Amino acid sequence: MRLPGGITIELTPRQLDIVNIVKKHAPITGDQIAEMLNVSRATLRTDLSKLVILDYIDAKPKVGYFLGKRGTPDREEKLRLLEMKVGDVHGVPVIIRETTTIHEAVVSLFLENVGTLIVTDADGHLAGIVSRKDLLKVTLGNPSASSMPVSMIMTRRPNVTTVQPEDTVLHAARKIIAQQIDSLPVVVPSASGQPGESWKVVGRITKTNIIKMLLDRVAEE
Repeated sequence: MRLPGGITIELTPRQLDIVNIVKKHAPITGDQIAEMLNVSRATLRTDLSKLVILDYIDAKPKVGYFLGKRGTPDREEKLRLLEMKVGDVHGVPVIIRETTTIHEAVVSLFLENVGTLIVTDADGHLAGIVSRKDLLKVTLGNPSASSMPVSMIMTRRPNVTTVQPEDTVLHAARKIIAQQIDSLPVVVPSASGQPGESWKVVGRITKTNIIKMLLDRVAEE
């Protein structure tokens, strides 16, 4: 469990057993929990106090123990979703080079069935992105555009919104919504470049990735 300030508290196996017992048998007394675990009531005193303080269980005088807010399935699932990382769900990036022609980019766009292509330089560093809309705008009524390099029409790196593998999926989703885009390049700092200037592309996270993750979670229930 993560507390404000980044402090993490791990429950012991016995404390997890207590939460599971309360989940199945609430309301239940401390004596009954102790009997199920084959220990004395005194042995559980510290564990029960800690779980009550952390809000995994709740105690009602003369009644017994119930699940607390942190012990409920909805709360657990919400925490799991909030902690999901981009690196756990991102897909394979569709990458082209700066020198790729617009004709070749259009072909790649349709063959890969994506809305955006990630553009890299000769060293494999993120250079920009080019979207279906960008390609459509430049090709309509301009037959000579097909031989132009995508570097002439792409959105360049300083203006490209990215995420890193350790960012949360929630953070990525907020960026996608804020920018009104379909996907984000997933990048890591390049070992050979200046910090914040050179990025290696390691993936791509899309609305589809995020929706699929949510559907997979629902299917697990």
